[in-house]
Amino acid sequence: MSVPRYDSYRDSGVEWLGEVPSHWPPTRLRYVAKTNPSKTELSGADRSQEVSFLPMDAIGEDGSLRLTETRAISEVETGYTYFRDGDVVVAKITPCFENGKGAIMRGLQGGVGFGTTELIVARPKGQNSATFLHWLFCSPLFRLRGEASMYGAGGQKRVPDDFVRDFLIGLPPPSEQTAIAAFLDRETAKIDALVEEQRRLIALLAEKRQAVISHAVTKGLDPTVPMKDSGVEWLGEVPVHWEVKRIKWVAQMASGHTPDKKIEAYWTDCSIPWVSLHDISYLKINDYISETVQYINELGVQNSSARILPPRVVVFSRDATIGRCAITTREMAVSQHFIAWECGEGLLPEYLLYCLRSMTQELEKLTFGATVKTIGMPDVRSLSISVPPYADQVVLVRYIREMIAKIDDELALSQSSITLLQERRAALISAAVTGKIDVRGLGPAVEEAA
Repeated sequence: MSVPRYDSYRDSGVEWLGEVPSHWPPTRLRYVAKTNPSKTELSGADRSQEVSFLPMDAIGEDGSLRLTETRAISEVETGYTYFRDGDVVVAKITPCFENGKGAIMRGLQGGVGFGTTELIVARPKGQNSATFLHWLFCSPLFRLRGEASMYGAGGQKRVPDDFVRDFLIGLPPPSEQTAIAAFLDRETAKIDALVEEQRRLIALLAEKRQAVISHAVTKGLDPTVPMKDSGVEWLGEVPVHWEVKRIKWVAQMASGHTPDKKIEAYWTDCSIPWVSLHDISYLKINDYISETVQYINELGVQNSSARILPPRVVVFSRDATIGRCAITTREMAVSQHFIAWECGEGLLPEYLLYCLRSMTQELEKLTFGATVKTIGMPDVRSLSISVPPYADQVVLVRYIREMIAKIDDELALSQSSITLLQERRAALISAAVTGKIDVRGLGPAVEEAA
C-alpha cells in the first residue's frame, strides 16, 4: 500500500530517530507515561481481595494475555510487579524483550494485577494513548535500542528501567496517536492473517512430506501389487514380496559413549567428529552429516566405550528429541544418546533413514521419562521395518527425494513469504510511530479502550 508522508519535518536531534513531523515535539517517555506506579495506590484495599496474577508465560509475544490465575493482594503485594487496567507492560529480560513480549492490561480481576518482576510498567499520562505506546514498544527501533542498553551477563541480561523513562520519541498529538494505533491495529491484523495462512500451508506441506515418505516405505509405488499383513501395527499391510524384519537383523547396531569430561587430555586437539545432542537441530533438516558441533580425539576413544564408526552409518537420537537421524559421510563417533546402524548388504542407508523418519508416532509410544524423554535399548532392538528388494529400495529413495524436493521448494517459498510479511509488519510499525508516514485519513480512528 502507498502511504503519504507529512507535509513538513524537522530534525529530532537524535541520529537513530532522524526527522519527525514538525508538530511532533521530541519528548522523553517519562513525560508521556508514568513508569512502575507505586503499590501504595492499594493502601486502602482489602488485602483478601482477589486480583489477576500474570507469570511471564501468561503474556504473549503477540500482545495477548492469558488471565487464568488470581491471588489475594496479601499474597502478591511483596515481590511482584503491580499494574492496572490500561497500563502497558513490556518484558525487560532476555530473550523475552527481544521476542517482543508485552501487552496492554485489560480485563484484570478487579482492574488490578500483579506479575513477574521482569516487567516494566508504563501508565499513559493525560490523553496519551496506551495502544500507541504499546505499538511504540513493539517497534524495531525501540527493541534494537533496548537490546543495546541491556546490562548483565549470559542469559540474564535486562533492559534498565531508565531506558524506558529516557527513551526519546517524536510525540504526536493524542488524536494522531489514536489514528496511528487504529491504523496499526487494522493493517497488522491483515498481515497477521496472511502470515497465519502461510503457516497453515506450511503445516499441510509438512504433513504431505511425511505422508510421502511413510507411504513409500510401507506401501511402495505400485497400487496394484498384492499386499500382506506385516504383523507390525504401525506398518499395517505391506507388499507381499517385501520382508518385515527387525532393524538389528539387517544392520549392525552400535551405541555411543562420552569420554570422561574431567580428563582434559581427552578433549584436546580433537579431530574426530562426535555426534551429540548438540547436533539435534541440524539432524532435523539434513539427510547427511559431515561436521559436528563437538569433536573428540583418539585418546578419548581408546579410554571410553565410544568407537570410530565407518562412513554411511545411520545415526539416530534416542534421548531428548527422539528419532532425529542422518547418514554420516565420514568416520565418526557418537555419544551415548545415539544409536548408529551400519547397514548390511541388503539395506540401503537412505532407505533406512526414511523408514526411521516415517515411524514418528511409533517412537512416541515407546518413549518414557518425565524430564528427558528417552527410548530404552530393548525397544530400540525391537524396531521393525519393511524391507523391499535392494533394487526397489533404490527406486523408492529416488522417488522420495524427487517428491520431497518439490515440497521443500513450496515450504521455502511459504517461509520466505512469512519473512517478507514480518519484515513489512516491522517496517510499517516503525514508520507509523516515528511519523515517517501520515496515516491520518486512511481509516476511521477508533476510541482508545478504557
